Amino acid sequence: MPNPREDKVAIVTEVRQRLEQSSAVVVTEYRGLTVQALAELRRALRPAGGSYKVYKNTLVRRAAGDAGVDLDAQLSGPTALTFTEQTPDGEDGDVVTVAKVLRDFARTNPDLVIKGGLFEGEPIDADGIKALADVEPREVLLAKLAGLMAAPMQQLAGLLQALPRDFAYGLQALIDKGGAGEAPEPPVDTESAVSSETAASTESAETAESAETAESAETAESAESAETGSTETAETAEPAAETTEATASADEPAAETADADQNENTEQKTEENEES
Repeated sequence: MPNPREDKVAIVTEVRQRLEQSSAVVVTEYRGLTVQALAELRRALRPAGGSYKVYKNTLVRRAAGDAGVDLDAQLSGPTALTFTEQTPDGEDGDVVTVAKVLRDFARTNPDLVIKGGLFEGEPIDADGIKALADVEPREVLLAKLAGLMAAPMQQLAGLLQALPRDFAYGLQALIDKGGAGEAPEPPVDTESAVSSETAASTESAETAESAETAESAETAESAESAETGSTETAETAEPAAETTEATASADEPAAETADADQNENTEQKTEENEES
């Protein structure tokens, strides 16, 4: 019979090496799972590079101590370790896919309990394993990354294809029109136009104001001239009135003489009548 101690040493060495080489290790408790269920879980993990192994807790605890990691809190009850190593094609295992397989299997098989594990050599709890399971698989992430990297190149290629095509369309349109048309009008400087319009408005306002001022001055001068003329007319009319009064005074004796002669003639006629 082989030496049991040597077997245990070999198991400790194997577990230590796997702990050091695996990108992720998930510790699970498989109490109540049948052999058939465990075989089904192993088959589901294999394409993603997962390897499901059952070890004694004492040996795993010793191997973890040799590897410098602490798994004591998770090593209770029937324990199995899931290592993320290589796929059957020789590629690196996908941690996210391994976590997804364990999470989905635990949903349909409640006897499988995820306790935690290691990720990139650091301890991780059960919530951390579930968070890894929620991440999109590596193939999907790589496809998205490739799409992001290819998008600028595709845009550049489309632009390079559009330039000669647009040039050809423009040239054909020019040929169809029979040559170059009239030169396009120069662009209108909006700011200069607005400034010119503002200056013109200001100048018009100033001109109107000057015209109103000149008209007001002319009206005032005309009013002053009219007032002066009225004064002079009044002054000229005064001597004329005095002359009229003098003429009337001079005519009064003549009127009195005429009245006297008329009275005398009347008296003579009366006397002649009486004598007759």
